[in-house]
This record gives sequence, structure tokens and C-alpha cells, in this order.
Amino acid sequence: IFVTGLIDKSKIRNLIPHSGTMCLLDDVVRWDDESIFCISNTNRDANNPPAVHALEYGAQAAAIHGGLRARAAGTTPPPCYLAALRDTHLHVARLDDFASPLEVRVQRLFGDAGNTICQCSISTNGAPIADGRVTIMLRV
Repeated sequence: IFVTGLIDKSKIRNLIPHSGTMCLLDDVVRWDDESIFCISNTNRDANNPPAVHALEYGAQAAAIHGGLRARAAGTTPPPCYLAALRDTHLHVARLDDFASPLEVRVQRLFGDAGNTICQCSISTNGAPIADGRVTIMLRV
């Protein structure tokens, strides 16, 4: 069952440690225990043009997903870090060439709490921007 109802940037900032312009995602459109779908307009910021930054959008969506899952379970998410990117593909050179928002989809493949591997897909208007696997590890 998807949880719908927009989670905006002010609520996102309570779920992840990123602040200011480093908080890249604008809204969570829907999520469930296994996946999350977010949108962002920050790709048009001149400070975020290289496509390699698209993978950070996916990592932040994975972190938000972890925070939402923890909150739904009545706990707080443990401190984690991005440990690895695997099988990544960049389909464009720049992010600021697109007028439409980025669509960020993350599917949890396995893991729980802090040790998780997710598949990320970033697109705009159905056109692929980037994809790959993100590994999140507990900070010990």
C-alpha cells in the first residue's frame, strides 16, 4: 500500500541531515515499505549541472525512505552514510538542460534500517537521466 499525500521540503529536512541548497529533493509524492517516488526542481540550479549529481538525488531519496520507514515503525533512523554506487549509468551530460522536474524513484532491494541496497532511477518526462544501485551503511 502506497502512502500518498505530499511530503514537502520542510518535512524532508526533518528526515535527512542535508540543509540549505544541499537538500536536493522538493517533494515526496508517494512511498511504501519498499519504494519511494520524489520530485525535484533543483536540477535547474547552476550549481548542480553535472549529471553525476543525479546519483545524489537517488541517495537522498533512499535516506528519506529510511527516515520514513523508521518513523512509521516508531523509531528514529540510525546515522548512516553512502558507502557505494554500483552499476551506475549517466544518460545525459548535464541536469540543468531540462525544464521539467526530475523524477526520482528508489526501490529497496534488500536490507533494513541502515544497511540497505537500493536501485535508483532518475528521469524527466519519461527520459532517463541516471540509474544505479546505492549502498547505505550504518555509521559505527
